[in-house]
Amino acid sequence: MTTSTPKQSGYYFPAEFAPHIATWLSWPHKEASWPGKIHTIFPYYAQFVKELTKGELVRINVADETMKQFAIGHLQNAHVDLNKVEFFFHPTNDAWCRDHGPAFLINHHAEQKKVIVDWGYNAWGGKYPPFDLDDVIPTLIGKHYNIPVYYPGIVMEGGSVEFNGKGTVMTSTACLLNPNRNPHLTQKNIEQYLLSYYGMEQVLWVDEGIVGDDTDGHIDDTVRFVNEDTVLTVIEENKNDENYELLQHNLKQLQQMRLLNGKQLNIVELPMPDELIYEDQRLPCSYANFYIANQSVIVPTFRCAKDEKALQIIQQCFPEREVVGIDSTEIIWGLGSFHCLSQQEPLI
Repeated sequence: MTTSTPKQSGYYFPAEFAPHIATWLSWPHKEASWPGKIHTIFPYYAQFVKELTKGELVRINVADETMKQFAIGHLQNAHVDLNKVEFFFHPTNDAWCRDHGPAFLINHHAEQKKVIVDWGYNAWGGKYPPFDLDDVIPTLIGKHYNIPVYYPGIVMEGGSVEFNGKGTVMTSTACLLNPNRNPHLTQKNIEQYLLSYYGMEQVLWVDEGIVGDDTDGHIDDTVRFVNEDTVLTVIEENKNDENYELLQHNLKQLQQMRLLNGKQLNIVELPMPDELIYEDQRLPCSYANFYIANQSVIVPTFRCAKDEKALQIIQQCFPEREVVGIDSTEIIWGLGSFHCLSQQEPLI
């Protein structure tokens, strides 16, 4: 690969709300991620795929023909249009494609309009070995499409970064400065990597993640851009809840931020769902873990009284798209939801 960075070559990571050609997924198969429950998630996962296919292709990593046929069975049960689904024999360790999948960057003016960045991946600070198969997924996809692949050489996860499409990336110190990721790098060093390998001009930092999040505080559970200058951020209304102070702290930080043009952020507050505990473990339920597809915004719901309010608030932020809630009560036992499971491939 060339020695220049993607930014030097004019590439940038588009916002999720920009048009996609496809959404990438890695079919769930790791029992240990949903102990005793993995069989319960497939109907909801298939519903997610069905919603995606209404507006774009869905490209799914599977281990082999057996897993492909298993997936097809579940997708057929949900009446998914299989003409919109493509399978790739790319074996994975786990299902969290947001974090192990490729980062696609684009440059409309280059001869090669799309490239991939393959960050290092260590399963959130080495928590869930092995992760060797997941770590090479971006390179396999690059090889399949003959797309150049850049290797920054540091650990980074897609769920830890959020983009506005206008030069700004937002992330969290709780995750990126955790010593289990890149202990040899300072905050300044990490900023330089983010700017150079995502093609950005500005890094904005919040500090906190939510309780129960085993990623050490991914931004995609807390703050999401809905357009270039507006964010949705989750707020806990119950002052006795462990998340209350953490999320108030983030809110104060968001209020102080300025974009490249000097503007303040428009901040839309989103409630947190009720606490959900399974086998004594608090699960990281958040309405912010939605996925912005071409035609819809797919929001995790939790059989909770606040579901409807959350869907209404998100719908107001996306007048051009249909907001669709899909029950994530079973999926969240794996400690992630629809955004964690998916990775967009931009249209160019």
